[in-house]
Amino acid sequence: MERLGSSDEHLKERYVRHINLKEIGIVGQQKLLDSSVLLVGVGGLGSPIALYLAAAGVGRIGLIDSDIVSLSNLQRQVLYRESDIGKSKVDTAKSRLLKLNSNLKIDTYPIRLTKDNAEEIISNYDIVVDGCDNFETRYCIDEFCDRLSKPYVYGSIGEFKGQISVFNYREGRRYSDLFPRNDSSRLSTVNNVLPGVMGVVPGVIGTMQAAEVIKIITGSGDVLINKLLMIDLLTMNQMVLEI
Repeated sequence: MERLGSSDEHLKERYVRHINLKEIGIVGQQKLLDSSVLLVGVGGLGSPIALYLAAAGVGRIGLIDSDIVSLSNLQRQVLYRESDIGKSKVDTAKSRLLKLNSNLKIDTYPIRLTKDNAEEIISNYDIVVDGCDNFETRYCIDEFCDRLSKPYVYGSIGEFKGQISVFNYREGRRYSDLFPRNDSSRLSTVNNVLPGVMGVVPGVIGTMQAAEVIKIITGSGDVLINKLLMIDLLTMNQMVLEI
C-alpha cells in the first residue's frame, strides 16, 4: 500500500484537503489508503460511490456487477458514456476510475453476488457498500456481512426519494431487522414495469453512502448506526429515524 511518509509530497498534495481536516489528517488518510471496500452494483448508486471512494484514496476497491451498459443507464449512471453502451460495467468502471486515480487497486467481478460466492468475495474486504437494486442481493449482503463481521453501508432509491443506513457495525442492527424477509410489501414492481427515478437521486444518496464509508474508515463523525436517513428531493424534506 502507499505510505504517507514525510518525503511523499505527491500524496500529501493529492490529499491535502483531507489532511487539513482535523477529523481526518494524515492518520485518517493513511487509513483510507490501507482500506478495502467492496461495491455491490456499479449503476446509479454505484457510480458516485465508486468515483468518490476512488478520489478519496481508498486503496482497494472491488466492483461486482454482471450487467452491461445500456442507453437507459446514461440518465443517472455517471460513470458511463455513450461509447460504453454494450460494454461490461465493471470493466468500464475500472478503466474510468484508474484514470481518476492510477494508484488504486481495483478488482472486478462480472457476476452477480450469490450465496455461492458471497463468503469468498466479501471476506477480502473491510466494508461492503450496497449499490444494488434488488432485495435478494441485499439479504445476501446482510447475511454474509453478519457472518463475517463486516459493516454494510446500505442505500436505496425510488422516484424522488432515497434512504441510507449502516448495518452490522459496532453491534448495530441488521438490514433484515429493519426489513424482514417475510414482509410482503417489499415485493418487486408489478408487470415488470421499470420504476421511474429522477437522475440526480442516486447521485445524492450514493455520495452520502461514500461519506459513511469514509467516516467508518477514518473514525470521524457520527455514523448512521441504528438510524435510517430518508430524503425526498421533490420536497427537500429529510428525516432520521431511530431503528
